[in-house]
Amino acid sequence: MDKKAKDRPSVAETTRKYIDRHPSVRDCVSKDLVNFSSLSRLIMKETGVTHEEAVLAASRRYAARLSKTDFEGDIMSVFEESRLELKTRICIVVAKNEWIVLRNLEEVVKKILSDKSTMQVMQSANAITVISEDKFLPMVARAIGEDHVVTVKQNLAEITVKSPQRIETTRGAFAYLVSMLSEQGINLLEAVSCHTDTIFIVNREDMMRAFDILSACVEDKIVPENGK
Repeated sequence: MDKKAKDRPSVAETTRKYIDRHPSVRDCVSKDLVNFSSLSRLIMKETGVTHEEAVLAASRRYAARLSKTDFEGDIMSVFEESRLELKTRICIVVAKNEWIVLRNLEEVVKKILSDKSTMQVMQSANAITVISEDKFLPMVARAIGEDHVVTVKQNLAEITVKSPQRIETTRGAFAYLVSMLSEQGINLLEAVSCHTDTIFIVNREDMMRAFDILSACVEDKIVPENGK
């Protein structure tokens, strides 16, 4: 066997990777809701594998393994014990990722947190994002400094899913909520997971649709809270 053939992934590995990279296919495979012959031909078409019988066998074997796990059941069990909180008049300020921005925000963070108000500060390689209430926008923008502000968005809505602690060890919980919203055309301006809270920032016009979608996940355990 030449080196190229030896390094080439097996049919079974190629099949598993294809299924894992397509969450909707994976979900249907785990529930035995697919025509495996059609799936095999699709995998062959998109991966270049030429052995249909091998792909078909690999698909069925992987389906048997997936059927023994119930990730969705675990996820829904968590959200059945969750509740929703809704806040309006939320703003997002994106600033340059510079140390002086974090330094200047220190006093603002202390003041807002002492007021028991909404605030999240996130840092990435390129930016610092501050989420707070509209009423604090002038103070936040002034602390950051005009030269360091990149973008400002206000009059937004924040929806928080407050869950039991086991959400931290429940695989796919965050992804499940994001997919529920994105599949319904909801544009997420920010999505943050913080301990047992999962926080989504959306445009005001998407607020009620997003809230209704998330409400379906947590049934009747809903606690709206309008920001002031």
